[in-house]
Amino acid sequence: MTYNLAYKPYGERAILIEWPQEINENILRDVLDFKSKIEKLCLKQILEIKQSYCSLLVVYGFVLKNYDLEVSTINKIYNTEIEAIEQNFRQWIIPVCYDDAFGIDLSELSLEKNMSKSEIIDLHSAVVYTTYFVGFLPGFLYLGGLDGKLHTPRKSTPRLQIEKGAVAIGGNQTGIYPMASPGGWNVIGNTPVSLFDVNKKSPCFVAPGDRIKFKPISINEYHDIKVLIDAGVYQMESEVISD
Repeated sequence: MTYNLAYKPYGERAILIEWPQEINENILRDVLDFKSKIEKLCLKQILEIKQSYCSLLVVYGFVLKNYDLEVSTINKIYNTEIEAIEQNFRQWIIPVCYDDAFGIDLSELSLEKNMSKSEIIDLHSAVVYTTYFVGFLPGFLYLGGLDGKLHTPRKSTPRLQIEKGAVAIGGNQTGIYPMASPGGWNVIGNTPVSLFDVNKKSPCFVAPGDRIKFKPISINEYHDIKVLIDAGVYQMESEVISD
């Protein structure tokens, strides 16, 4: 399926490409396919391509003096039958402790939703989420697929600091804070797994298009996994999936 894309200048050296503004797996697949087509052609004049839910930002190494020509060139790539680079997506199992020590907003959510904490945990961990993009903070995963019963507005007053590994809900999304930072999402748990390591070749092991499944663990299991992670011997559970 092809879409009627919108092309907009973004400063002097970039073009913003926009799809319909919605969280949609078909759109995500099209965004990733278009990105891989551009990368496959190895266009040397393009410095980088940044991706979000439903847009690509194509950044050039020169000032775009003929904007319409560059848009035409990019749009031809989109409409060609060039096969995108084959992408291997993975499904990752991420352990999460929903204990009250970490789920600091669980009690409030339980009252708001008229659900027990166990029901919230069951709903949250039952879904296989899709990673739409990584952003805001390095390694922050924007995940789609949250059960509608758990949709919750962001806090009107953000906290000054949310702990690294916090698993939280913001609007119709869920995500993981890869490092301690301010934030306005509703925190329901924590994972001992580090989502971002600047010392690794791929600092964030999760990529757009990957799936995430949360695995509830006890607080004792949390600390046991943390010991393994600190020793560098913890193995993430994952498998290649066909899209």
